[in-house]
Amino acid sequence: MKDVPDSGWDSDADDGGGVSRGPEELGASSGGESQKRGGKGAKQDRRRRRDRSDDVAAGDERARQALEFVTRVVQQMGMDCRVRLRRPREDSSEGEINLEITGRDAGRIIGKKGQVLQALQFLVHRVVNRPGLERRHVLVDAEGYRDRRDTSLANMARRLGKQAVEEGKIITFEPMNPRDRRVVHLALAKFEGVITRSDGEGDQRRVQIIPVRRPSTPAETQS
Repeated sequence: MKDVPDSGWDSDADDGGGVSRGPEELGASSGGESQKRGGKGAKQDRRRRRDRSDDVAAGDERARQALEFVTRVVQQMGMDCRVRLRRPREDSSEGEINLEITGRDAGRIIGKKGQVLQALQFLVHRVVNRPGLERRHVLVDAEGYRDRRDTSLANMARRLGKQAVEEGKIITFEPMNPRDRRVVHLALAKFEGVITRSDGEGDQRRVQIIPVRRPSTPAETQS
């Protein structure tokens, strides 16, 4: 059995990176960009953002609550960032609340290996999912970090899947959070020659890539 360290993805290397932004990205500003513009143009820009945010969050008080909470936390952290409410992605779970943080300090919001971002998502989950309410998933991203990490993790999983088949050995990842484990499972769901399973409890839960033997054909049996 072979242990694999985590992917080593460190957001510090991506502090200056950007992400293309479509019209589906909406939200509120925590300062910085819009405040620096000043004048009539800045006021019109803020008004358009509020109007688009109203369109997405119309009738969805919990989405608006999540947006306002994250915006307030980012402001109190003194970060030059904007928080936007985005339309749910096609592959998202039903009722998902999708927030995106952009701006000069987005890398600091992500933190080392996404730890700060994960903590922020945990907090907003607690705010939105009060006892007695139907549980809703909240996804908080910053400058497309999660998409980049998912792609990197899926590529690594497929590479290790190939290694497991070639060496005939079980490969075990370091402990992962539920989202990362799901990425690995999905990346290898249709990968020929391996199966995946999670092992362990709580924060020590790990994904294992297990090679499986292909059933012998009659010709192989006779040879």
